[in-house]
Amino acid sequence: VQLVESGGGLVQPGASLRLSCVGEGFTFSRYDINWFRQVPGESREIIAILSRAGGYTNYANSVKGRFTISRDDAKKTVYLQMDSLKPEDTAMYYCNAPSLGVWGQGTQVTVSS
Repeated sequence: VQLVESGGGLVQPGASLRLSCVGEGFTFSRYDINWFRQVPGESREIIAILSRAGGYTNYANSVKGRFTISRDDAKKTVYLQMDSLKPEDTAMYYCNAPSLGVWGQGTQVTVSS
């Protein structure tokens, strides 16, 4: 059972990135998936919640209106579309299946000019 994130990178302010989180070893469609981020020395922050079947989403105020979480259960993937990126979005991004207690290894996003 694992989650694998990808899609991070170095971008300029105002750019977009799409992160992916692929689930393996479990029935992906049955589980809520969340995205978190963490800056060194700070607590991990939940930024987006997506229920199974995609019927419910919620976002942290810091990303609301700029980030969009979605899922494609056929591909066992949850996406985090990040638009209008800011330097303060720089962090390691993780996906999580809370009821399984499973975390991915993270993907680094750096926003800098």
